[in-house]
Amino acid sequence: METPNLTVVTEFILMGITDRPELQAPLFGFFLIIYLTTLVGNLGMIVLTMVDSRLQTPMYFFLRHLSITDLGYSTSVGPKMLRNFIVDQNTIPFYFCAAQLSFFSMFIVSEFFILSAMSYDRYVAICKPLLYNVIMSRRVCWVLVAIPYLYSIFVALIVTINIFSSSFCGHNVISHFYCDGLPLISLLCSNKEESEMVILILSVIDLISSPVIILVSYLLILRAILRMNSAEGRKKAFSTCGSHLTVVTVFYGTLIFMYVQPQSSHSINTDKVASIFYTMVIPMLNPLIYSLRNKDVKQALRKL
Repeated sequence: METPNLTVVTEFILMGITDRPELQAPLFGFFLIIYLTTLVGNLGMIVLTMVDSRLQTPMYFFLRHLSITDLGYSTSVGPKMLRNFIVDQNTIPFYFCAAQLSFFSMFIVSEFFILSAMSYDRYVAICKPLLYNVIMSRRVCWVLVAIPYLYSIFVALIVTINIFSSSFCGHNVISHFYCDGLPLISLLCSNKEESEMVILILSVIDLISSPVIILVSYLLILRAILRMNSAEGRKKAFSTCGSHLTVVTVFYGTLIFMYVQPQSSHSINTDKVASIFYTMVIPMLNPLIYSLRNKDVKQALRKL
């Protein structure tokens, strides 16, 4: 039996957001503004929660790490996407593509479980206020962010190694604006089913366990709020959860729209729009949501 000649892939061609030349410059300007806003907003939130004494609580500790993950996965995609608007051919070297997939996967998975940790923090604050400082000790807070980071590194390595140790058979055109797992798998000519199964299993674990933790936390919070006799207490409890609920709704709403819609209604352009929203727009919105809805953050910002 003859072995077919295999062309070694050394780089990939990214199709980008659009192939219309007249849109390249306006889109570059638009996404540059979004990325710079993301950069300033998240770095600002990280600095504020580190230097202001009123923001040295578990809630802002988790908010700081949410900003780190937002900044991480937007930066793994944003600068390369911006560069592709101003070059003739959107290429990315093989190992840079692997690194982009790895870092993006690591930070996006971290965000799932940091949002879960934030919901648990809100549960303890509302349902067990007298024990809050005991339960949410500094050590517990570090454990609740260390576990997501370690798990996300494991997931990123498994996905990246599984895909990039397979053969691409010379197929190197990615129908996306960054190196994402599913578009890369479509280019494989070996271990395709295995790679799809690995991503499916890990995605199911992430997209079920994290929302379940958030849902259970908020059901317990809702039960506690409904038992409150004071209308002022209920209002304060709802306002405590408002920013986090807004962030969770936007984040998971986008992912559900992208992955739960019927296969027949999927299109490359629709998936690109959804990907733009959760890779570029959500990291920009999160610090704005927390700064606009949070009195302590606004006061710390004025003080700074």
